[in-house]
Amino acid sequence: MTRKASMGTMHAGEAVIETGLVRRLLTAQFPQWADLPIEPCPSPGTVNAVFRLGDDLSVRLPRVEWGVADVGKEQSWLARLAPLLPVPIPEVLGAGAPGEGFPWPWSVCRWIDGENPEEGQVADPEGLAADLAAFVAAFRRIDLPDAPPAYRGGPLANLDAGTRKAIVELDGLIDTAAATEAWESALRAPVWDGPPVWVHADLMPGNLLVAGGRLTGVIDFATAGVGDPACDLIVAWNLLPPRGREVFRTALGADDAMWERGRGRALSIALIALPYYQETNPAFAANARHVIDAVLTS
Repeated sequence: MTRKASMGTMHAGEAVIETGLVRRLLTAQFPQWADLPIEPCPSPGTVNAVFRLGDDLSVRLPRVEWGVADVGKEQSWLARLAPLLPVPIPEVLGAGAPGEGFPWPWSVCRWIDGENPEEGQVADPEGLAADLAAFVAAFRRIDLPDAPPAYRGGPLANLDAGTRKAIVELDGLIDTAAATEAWESALRAPVWDGPPVWVHADLMPGNLLVAGGRLTGVIDFATAGVGDPACDLIVAWNLLPPRGREVFRTALGADDAMWERGRGRALSIALIALPYYQETNPAFAANARHVIDAVLTS
């Protein structure tokens, strides 16, 4: 996995995570891997720090306390989801415990080759769109008991207060009238009245891996669970250009209501992210600006 350049502290209460800490944790808990080279992975991710460990492994540690529950969730669900999906997803090989001054659980996973795709630089838009649609469709078909609710998987109205607050904060940076109109249009779309389906719920470029323009892996399943299938349409605006967007929509058979809800979700995520990350995570903020422009011009 290769990643875009990262940044410093993004959140209040964020842990200081560096190579020496990772080495100490491995020495204490997984000595079989403690002598392998450790390299921080520059990442646009906002909740976890990732380090490459040797050629075949990665270490993933939560940056903030509110990301801690995600560690156990992934350790519980990834092995059950992996056989049902068409591309590799993280395989947890070691469940780390708090120690060496680090207060939270963490994971050692198998490395997945690939690079993060970048908005505006997709080498094979139609091929990648087809790959993403196949992944989303496979995810929707999963039928496993006791599925957790997806993060942001409920009605769009649940996101209304945060989205409107962000629009006010972005006055002077974006066309707030157009953003409000687009958001209100999404809110008017019929809500999902079918059974909840499995969704990743965070198909951002930083959670996708590609090689030769095609999808090679999907990572970070902290938000995954069951909910509105429109959750996984956000990638149409945060990554795919118009021609790829149409291939993606057609392959999934998204009707107008689902498409409008997906567009609204993508817009909400971007509007909330931009004021929060514009100083601390330039890559994430740049993608948010891209999404806002894509939504308002589509």
